[in-house]
Amino acid sequence: MTEASPLIDRIALARHRTRAAGAPALFLHESARDEVHDRLGVVNKTFINPAVVTPFPQLWTGLLPGLTIVPDDDVLALDPGAHDLVIHAMALHWANDPVGQLVQCRRALKPDGLCLATCLGGQTLAELRAALGQAEIEVTGGLSPRILPMGEIRDLGGLIQRAGLALPVADSFTLTASYESALHLMRDLRAMGETNALTDRLKRPTRRGVMLRAAHIYGESYGDGARIPASYEIVTLTGWAPDDGQQKPLRPGSAAQRLADALDTRETRLND
Repeated sequence: MTEASPLIDRIALARHRTRAAGAPALFLHESARDEVHDRLGVVNKTFINPAVVTPFPQLWTGLLPGLTIVPDDDVLALDPGAHDLVIHAMALHWANDPVGQLVQCRRALKPDGLCLATCLGGQTLAELRAALGQAEIEVTGGLSPRILPMGEIRDLGGLIQRAGLALPVADSFTLTASYESALHLMRDLRAMGETNALTDRLKRPTRRGVMLRAAHIYGESYGDGARIPASYEIVTLTGWAPDDGQQKPLRPGSAAQRLADALDTRETRLND
C-alpha cells in the first residue's frame, strides 16, 4: 500500500507566503491579530511567557511583552510547558494535521495556560468557489481542486477538545471585502499568500476562458454592477491547558434546585 499524499503542498505554500511577505494585502491577518489583542484585553490574567505561531512575524513584533515568535511548520519550535499563552495565528486552515498543531500548542502550555487559534472558516470565499466551479464545468467539462476546503465552525470547535484543551469555545465573524472584479480578488489572494497550495491542484496555468467566465459569473451572481463582495469567515478557537483549579462541569443529577422553580413555572410530563 502507498501512503496517501498530504492535502497541502507545504513547499508551494511557503513559496506563496514568501512572495506575500510585506505586502499591503495582509488585512485578514491584521484583522485576526486585532481580534486576538481585543480578546486578551478582557481576560483577567497577565501573560508573561506568550508565544505566537505565524507565517508573517512582522505583524506580531512588539505586540506583547516578551513574545516568542515561532514559524508555522509541521513541527512547531515550542518548548514543552514553557508558555502561559500560545496563539496560533491564521495558519491552522493550511495544516495537514490541525489536531496535531493544537496538541503541540497544548504541550507548550503551562497548567491553566491559554491557547487562542484563529483560522479561516468554511464560509470563506463561498462566492468565488461557486463561480469558479461553474465556469470550469462550462468551459472544460470537469472540476479541479482550486480552493482549500475549510472546516465549519462546529467541526473546528471539536478540534479543541480532541487536542485535550479544557473549557473549549469556538466562534466566528465574517469580513466582507469589496473588489472591482473577481480578477482583482484573485490578485489580492495572491498578494496575501492565500492562493491554491493543494497537492492535487493543476500544475499548469488555468485556461484564460475559465478565468474570464468565472469573473463574469461572479459579477452577474453577486455584484451590483460596479463592485463584487468577497466573504472571509475568521474562526477563533479558545481552550485552556487542564489545571485542577479550573471550573468543572457538574455531575448529572447533582442540581440543588429544580429548573421549573427557578423559572417560576409549572413542570409537566412529556407525552410518551
